[in-house]
Amino acid sequence: MSTALFTDRYELTMLDAALRDGTAARHCVFELFTRRLSGGRRFGVVAGTGRLLSLIRDFRFDEAELRYLRDEKVVDAATVAFLEDYRFTGSVSGYREGELYFPGSPLLTIEGSFAEAVVLETIALSVLNYDSAVATAAARMSIAAGDRPLAEMGSRRAGEHSAVAAARAAYIAGFDATSNLEAGQAWGIPTMGTAAHSFTLLHDSEEDAFRSQIDALGVKTTLLVDTYDIRTGVETAIRVAGTDLGGVRLDSGDLPIVAAEVRAQLDELGATNTKITVTSDLDEYAIATLAAAPVDAYGVGTALVTGSGTPTAGMVYKLVARQAGDGSWVSVAKASTDKASKGGRKAAFRTLDAGTATQELITVSDGFENVPSAGEFPDARPLQAVFVTGGEIDTAYEGAAGVAAARTHHARVREELPVRALALSRADPAIPTVYVDVD
Repeated sequence: MSTALFTDRYELTMLDAALRDGTAARHCVFELFTRRLSGGRRFGVVAGTGRLLSLIRDFRFDEAELRYLRDEKVVDAATVAFLEDYRFTGSVSGYREGELYFPGSPLLTIEGSFAEAVVLETIALSVLNYDSAVATAAARMSIAAGDRPLAEMGSRRAGEHSAVAAARAAYIAGFDATSNLEAGQAWGIPTMGTAAHSFTLLHDSEEDAFRSQIDALGVKTTLLVDTYDIRTGVETAIRVAGTDLGGVRLDSGDLPIVAAEVRAQLDELGATNTKITVTSDLDEYAIATLAAAPVDAYGVGTALVTGSGTPTAGMVYKLVARQAGDGSWVSVAKASTDKASKGGRKAAFRTLDAGTATQELITVSDGFENVPSAGEFPDARPLQAVFVTGGEIDTAYEGAAGVAAARTHHARVREELPVRALALSRADPAIPTVYVDVD
């Protein structure tokens, strides 16, 4: 399926004009970054890169797309002819999925002709803005949960494609499973799920529903005990399943109090190993309030797939360097109030002190001659990887294997965060961003 029309119209009208005036072939460097961390977050988490790479591969203008552009007179015939043969042949580099980011971090650098690179703006921002917002929220929830497992269960609160993307981003940032089967199939994420209240209501009694579920799934399943009276539900669950019941789920009530009461009841009934899972509109703050409660696992839906109040990461896609007519490189930047960008090609490093991040170090150069290497900053970790070279995508970052690698990478780099980054309150970024000019 072509992804070429996941594009704002102005990208094609700019291309149309650039083809007319002869600037479309100029070599350019575009950069995707965020000016600030949305929602007063102390760090962000990159997600979506692997998805984007696959979408770039499918960024082709087939006959259906070309016919639409002709019929709607979006561009002229010469531009339609150009798009018929469009293939991205440039390069893409940036922060790996699961990496932390801060204001100004050059999360993605797209290099190629203006014609090739400008049309990728919308799809790049669409993917990384949403996925990174979800991943950042998921990381905060994971920090609040500590060692207790988290399950993503927000599919019914998002569009069908967004639901799968959210499950993927959450898994990268520390969640352990998803309810979404498409996410499980596409990305290799463990899936979970047992029964809803409707299953209990279907049966003539709660006991009948529990017996049916046990017969189908075994005693290690988790029974939803709050359809009617919770205390009665717990008693019925243990009577039906025995003290080896895997778990009970609570989806309502004052969860810290209810969880404590249920834990005491389970222990009194001899079900000391039966786990308690809580759901019910959780976010990172609610999870934090349950830290002292006898809860074993969490299920999170709405707050996760909406970025927990911050549904976009606020990233932008800007031209930062281009070749002039004589072939020399020119650093370019937007100067608008509150929306300024910093021109020049960037290289990014994270300085560390005894393994703890201290600053985001970004070097800036006009062109390609003075880009520093990692060896010039021995106390810093280089942050950028190469994803596409000459139009060829490195498949290691795609698919289920790419997701697994991103999850491992996130777990490792999150250990670098200073303690102040782990707080949930609004604050300045956990580390400063420092620019160094190298020309």
